Amino acid sequence: MRQTDGMPTEFLTACPLDCPDTCTLIATVEHGTLVSVGAAPVGHGNTLTQGFICQKVKHHAKRVYAPERIMTPLVRSGPKGSGEFRHASWDEAIGIVSERIRSAINESGPDSIIPYLYNSSAGSLAANGLTPIVFQQLGAPDVAHTICAATAGAAWQQVFGSMLSADPLDIVDAELIVMWGANPTISNTHLLPLINQARKRGATLVVIDPRRTGIAARADLHLALLPGTDVLLAYAATRRLAELDRLDTSFIDEHVSGAGEFIAASQQFDIDASIETCGLSTGDFERFVELVATIRPAMLRIGWGLERNRNGGSGIIGAFGLWALAGHFGVRGSGVIGSTSDAAPYDAAQLRGPAAQSPERRTLSMNDVGAVLCGSSPSWTTQARVLFVQGANPAVTAVDQRSMVRGLGRDEVFTVVHEQVMTDTAQLADVVLPATTHFEADDVASSYGSFTAQAVSAVIAPVGESKSNNDVARLLAGELGLGPQIFASDVEFQAVLAASVPTERGDAGGVAVRESGGTVQFVDTFPHEHRRICLFDPESELPLPTFRAAAEDFPLVLLSPSTNRTINSMFAEFDPPAAVVSMSPSDSDARGLHDGDDVMVHNSLASAVWPMRVDPALRPGVCHIPKGLWRRHTSHGFTSNQFVAATVTDLAGGACFNDARVEISAIRKGPTPS
Repeated sequence: MRQTDGMPTEFLTACPLDCPDTCTLIATVEHGTLVSVGAAPVGHGNTLTQGFICQKVKHHAKRVYAPERIMTPLVRSGPKGSGEFRHASWDEAIGIVSERIRSAINESGPDSIIPYLYNSSAGSLAANGLTPIVFQQLGAPDVAHTICAATAGAAWQQVFGSMLSADPLDIVDAELIVMWGANPTISNTHLLPLINQARKRGATLVVIDPRRTGIAARADLHLALLPGTDVLLAYAATRRLAELDRLDTSFIDEHVSGAGEFIAASQQFDIDASIETCGLSTGDFERFVELVATIRPAMLRIGWGLERNRNGGSGIIGAFGLWALAGHFGVRGSGVIGSTSDAAPYDAAQLRGPAAQSPERRTLSMNDVGAVLCGSSPSWTTQARVLFVQGANPAVTAVDQRSMVRGLGRDEVFTVVHEQVMTDTAQLADVVLPATTHFEADDVASSYGSFTAQAVSAVIAPVGESKSNNDVARLLAGELGLGPQIFASDVEFQAVLAASVPTERGDAGGVAVRESGGTVQFVDTFPHEHRRICLFDPESELPLPTFRAAAEDFPLVLLSPSTNRTINSMFAEFDPPAAVVSMSPSDSDARGLHDGDDVMVHNSLASAVWPMRVDPALRPGVCHIPKGLWRRHTSHGFTSNQFVAATVTDLAGGACFNDARVEISAIRKGPTPS
């Protein structure tokens, strides 16, 4: 770091939080204290930043110095969940944790150790570094990140293989932009100026989303389909294009495998019935088909919203198939924008260094951890003895929340949480270890919304006694006697840092990993080895898209969308979204409910009272409770995820947050006492 000499000093760094934009930041430090966070000037670092950042990150210093900040290791001194802890030294805390791990393995085997390592808002080195190696060496289960993006990633791999995402910067050259299951008004906000540039040039914008979001309200066409029906829209549009003889047969012949099977599958779904199930008008559907058939170049921005239901893989593969059969590739401003992370200048194997051979280990879905903690999982007979949580807050973010909270509260489960602030999960822990923020440790931020990699700089010293993920891993490894040659030094990590982001820190701060205009699909990057899109894969668990009706017979689909206040559950300690359930005017009128009423939300998993808000931006049949709330924000101590079952998607076992179905009714009041 630069010497401040008591004067405010600006440092260039990057934001690694769970957002596609990965902004380049200016952190201002005075007397060793972070005093403000702002955007880097235009021309520095990530081009996408464009000189502005979100309100969340502007106020990040509030989290760095929050009253809830964990300053020392803590050991529980009262009943679980009481919030009663005593201070401990690092030596004592690591000794306690290590002894519990050894005891659990000796008595119950490595399957009794559950490493819940999400780290979605950490830099690449922290997320992919040494902590996973510790539990790999122990033979503990690999807890798969099925909670988010697993289905979308598997769908991309199945259809496009190694083909990179289209460059988001190229969206300015599109004449048709389709935003499907994405809301850049809230996340990926730096895409909005690029969309506005395209629209000023005459581009047409279509938004497919159950809610009239900010970008949907400005779209030329908004398709407010019912969640879980995306595959029906894709198949219906494909069938209509075939009937109109508007498929791009030249592109299909040269670059698409399985087109015949995909088109034949679309013929099995009646167009009118599909549109009705989606909840769309015939006029809007036909206009959508006409736009896809006639306007070029056309860009599809696929979001993560449509993966989070029982038909998630089918919906995404269906959208990809429609785009392929329409031939929207091969020129700048065309193609599909997904995650750009595959272009990172390193991979997890590099970050983890020369790890020794680990024992054979099982895989556990993140969706099943709550049941495993409770001892109620039919497929996991070993009782969980130790849960190690890092970079996650599963007490509020996990599916089947009541099971997760019940499991975290069991005395049989010794829970360790490495965290920055006292979250709901940390409150239920036995040992809490203080973690650094990304302003306190060097790292690399590789974007999944642009082709950049940037240095994350330690602009202040660690607050309190906080330690980085890799520091904690080394302490555990040393106490457990694991491979000192792997855990002893930072040499491998610093080498990766230097190779990934070769610019001088404090100067440009990052590099573009792809040249502008150099990632046109089917010109610069191709799918699979045979350079053909795959729309039918007989070896897959999902050879072709299918449609499954909802399992639960409750009339309202409950969504839990992101807001402009939080990133997952981060920042809710000081700026939570409103703890309300919102529903459409027609649904509230049909139930005799009014804005501001307290209502009962219920399904087969849970029943709880929520304040209600009437929201004209919602289509009938859909309600929502915002994502990111903590337990303290509701009167009953649970969030929207209490209504979400641990069911999985049709591909890669992803979580089905958007499959929660509920009823909302007036609270029944008993007779007035005489």
